[in-house]
Amino acid sequence: MRALVQRVSEAAVRVDGAVVGEIGPGLLVLVCAMQGDSEANADALAAKIAKLRIFRDEADKMNRSLLDTGGAALVVSQFTLAADTSRGNRPGFSTAAPPAEGERLYEYFAGRMRAAGIETAQGMFGADMKVSLVNDGPVTIWMEV
Repeated sequence: MRALVQRVSEAAVRVDGAVVGEIGPGLLVLVCAMQGDSEANADALAAKIAKLRIFRDEADKMNRSLLDTGGAALVVSQFTLAADTSRGNRPGFSTAAPPAEGERLYEYFAGRMRAAGIETAQGMFGADMKVSLVNDGPVTIWMEV
């Protein structure tokens, strides 16, 4: 699985003008299931993100995690993280998991974040989503397991 993680002051997802998920301070997690991914990949990614130490401590060092801060996660499906741009200018997405499997692993991943004790909001799989965020730092990290 792949994820692009952004430390945010706030983030929200809208579908057809209605807010379907929003958080205050925490992480916006854009996530993509790849072909061959399993629940074990989702488990590993969720555990790593929950413990990712990218929040400031008292000494202003990035040394605290979502678990330490009580921050929330907004999990948004993003199959375009599977983009292959090695041939030409039009990206290919053939390495992304098929839609049904992608949705299953996306939902499973969000459930694993909740099981870790993190307040988790979600986007809507397969929808045309409008994502807004205030990137804090900015801090943006690419992750793959």
